[in-house]
Formats: sequence, C-alpha cells, structure tokens
Amino acid sequence: MARIGDGDLRAFEDLYRRYNPRLSRFLLNMTRRPALVEEVLNDTLMTVWTRPEKFNGTSRLSTWIFAIAYRKALSALRRQDQPMEDKDAENRLAPDPDPEQRLAEGQTRTILLAAMQTLSSDHRAVVDLTYYHDMGYREIADIMSCPVDTVKTRMFHARRHLKRALGDRLADWR
Repeated sequence: MARIGDGDLRAFEDLYRRYNPRLSRFLLNMTRRPALVEEVLNDTLMTVWTRPEKFNGTSRLSTWIFAIAYRKALSALRRQDQPMEDKDAENRLAPDPDPEQRLAEGQTRTILLAAMQTLSSDHRAVVDLTYYHDMGYREIADIMSCPVDTVKTRMFHARRHLKRALGDRLADWR
C-alpha cells in the first residue's frame, strides 16, 4: 500500500490482479447482477488507487478492500430499480475432470445457489465471506461495519434459512 500511495502503478496492477477474481466472485454473489460486478469492482479498486492513505493498517488489507467493495455494492444495489436474475450462473462453473463427479457437484451447486439466492444480500455476504473467502466474524464485521454479534446473528439466520430451504434435497446427491 505504501508503494501504491507513492503512485507505483506496477504495485497497483499487482494488487488488482490478486484481488480481481476474489472480489468479482464476492460481488457477483452479493449483487446477483453480473452487469454491476465490473462497475463496482472498478469503483472499489479506484478508491484503493486514489485513497491509499485511508488504509491505516488496523485491519488486514483484504478486510479493508472487501469493506470498500461491500459498501460500493450496497450503494449500487440501492441505485438499481429492478432485480435481474443471472440465469447463466450455473453454467460458468469450472469443469471437473470426472464426468459423474462433475454432474453430482453441478447438481449440488445448483441446489445450493438456488437456496443462496433466497437469502438477503447481508446474509449472502456473511455466508460468502465465511465459506468462500475464509474470513472470520471479526473481519466480516469490519467489512460490513457492524458488530461481531450482528455477523453471528446473520450467520445463524442464514444457516437456519438455508437448512429450511434445502430440506432433504441434498441427501439424494451424496
């Protein structure tokens, strides 16, 4: 961040390459609008480039960047008038080498994604940051600008909602 603060474009390019895939996935899961992902991603990383002095080192760099992305995504969602479904989300999954395993994992993913879509954006963000980005509740609380207990409560309700939404649907695929 010090190099970015000094205007080092190569340092920013390295940071961009490192965070682009993770942020893109997080933003897609959070917003469910592929058209917004690039816009929010660019806004997030533009903030990192133009305001590097805002990173004070009290949290991990990833926590600071994900917090910016989270707030930018919430703002972008508020500006949107109508929700748009991403009907091709399941088709963009990485292929697995074994066809049977790929089919089973695809079916499981489809069921889980459908259940995840029924969660609020805050609940989806907590689940996504926990399970796909290996972040702890304290980091997530920093990103979402809320108390740790709120993150825990959101996770509790998200899990309960997913359990209810999934029922016994995954039992057949194991």
